[in-house]
Amino acid sequence: MGESSLTALDFTVEVDAPPDLAFDATRVDALVTVRARAVEDHGARDPVPSAEVLIMDRSLSMAGLGKLDEAKRAICAAVDTLREGTLLGIVAGHHAASMVYPPDGGLVRVDGAHKQKAKAHVAAQFADGGTAISRWLECARRLFDTSTAPGTVRHAVLYTDGKDEHESPEELDAALAACTDQFTCDVRGLGDDWNYRELHRIGQALHGTAEAVVDIADLTRDFVRLMEQAQRVVVPRLYLGLRLNERLDLGFVQQTHPVQADLTSQRHHQGGEIHIPLGAWSPGARQYQISLRFAAGTLPVDEKLRAARITLHTEPHDGQGRLPCTTAQALVVRRRSNPAFEHPVPTYRTRVQTEQELGMAMRACADAHEQKDSERADRELRLALGLAEELGDERRLHLLKAVADTAADGRAIVRRGVTRGQMQRLGLDSTRTGPPPTDAIDQDAAQPSRASRSHCPHCSAALVSRNAQYCEHCGRHVDDQGAGTTR
Repeated sequence: MGESSLTALDFTVEVDAPPDLAFDATRVDALVTVRARAVEDHGARDPVPSAEVLIMDRSLSMAGLGKLDEAKRAICAAVDTLREGTLLGIVAGHHAASMVYPPDGGLVRVDGAHKQKAKAHVAAQFADGGTAISRWLECARRLFDTSTAPGTVRHAVLYTDGKDEHESPEELDAALAACTDQFTCDVRGLGDDWNYRELHRIGQALHGTAEAVVDIADLTRDFVRLMEQAQRVVVPRLYLGLRLNERLDLGFVQQTHPVQADLTSQRHHQGGEIHIPLGAWSPGARQYQISLRFAAGTLPVDEKLRAARITLHTEPHDGQGRLPCTTAQALVVRRRSNPAFEHPVPTYRTRVQTEQELGMAMRACADAHEQKDSERADRELRLALGLAEELGDERRLHLLKAVADTAADGRAIVRRGVTRGQMQRLGLDSTRTGPPPTDAIDQDAAQPSRASRSHCPHCSAALVSRNAQYCEHCGRHVDDQGAGTTR
């Protein structure tokens, strides 16, 4: 259970992993479920201080189709939604970043008068210049650094209607590295002309959602929803702490629910543990897959071994250090001495792999459509439809059917009149997974009836699952003929 004296949430950690490893195993995998519930006496506490930076794209492309006018309405509605006392900054972005409100910089504690002034400054914005998102994010980081106290929930919202064309990918990467674990940022693609991979990078690095707003008129409702959600956040920063057995190394850490995200590159060492930032939290649940690696034959046989201790950490209100907010959970495994032993693949691992394959197929479909390769787009669409049906993922199945048509031979194909925005949305939503199964791990459950294969035919790497459709090492599609497409 969580320490209610430290946070306004109680956290629990559940670790699911097969207890037995094959004789020739070289990895330990576990599914970690983190649940947070509100502390019962939270209503008697002071509200957690919060700061909000709204980043509005005012590049020249925003001048068309009424986009800037709708964006202004969305920003103003977001301002009206803020709880009084919230620290607010509004940034305008094009090939540079400038302050909209307060005009002289910093963050202002909002009340009725400040809200009216902020909306007046938003209304005066005009479209001009290009797009350089790294500068927008750096401006937000400086505002948070100079104007907020430790323990403040730092949240930003960013929308863009175009590609990040006026800077290099390396510049965006550097900004994301500087902003990681500094604030959370939700990002939106507006209209048709943005690039879903750029938005993925931002959302993954800054622990925010990345979504499409294809219909510009939906932006206001979306921004109001984001502000309402942001004001429910009560834990600014949470960390997954791993204390590994000396025989093992960390392979990767991936969030698997509600959004797929690779968190491995964000790891750092803290007090003898590996810490992985998990972003800000409100009540709810998230799931993570942890993979540990070891050299073949180095673990003792027929002996229980604590592979890792898993603990959640958060910062106290004064921002000094990190303290555990859950008891440590042990990940215990046993390497079997019988070389013929092969443990069944856990249901959760098969589902995670299938969800990853679905995401890869959706992205491959969007990429093929962008490259005007209709044959490949159709093939990936059919694969994605089958995987979504296998998972019972109604949301992603609905998205796929929205861009699908039926050919004369009865097979599904990408609808020829589909817009670029709809296909970019398909790529962007590819990482959003369905609800986690209630039985996270069921080692006796039957496996899906797909063709079994133990090694990738392209790079010869061992597959995570014998039923894998994509190789996690080279990213190529595993099919019966050995022909591959990269993800």
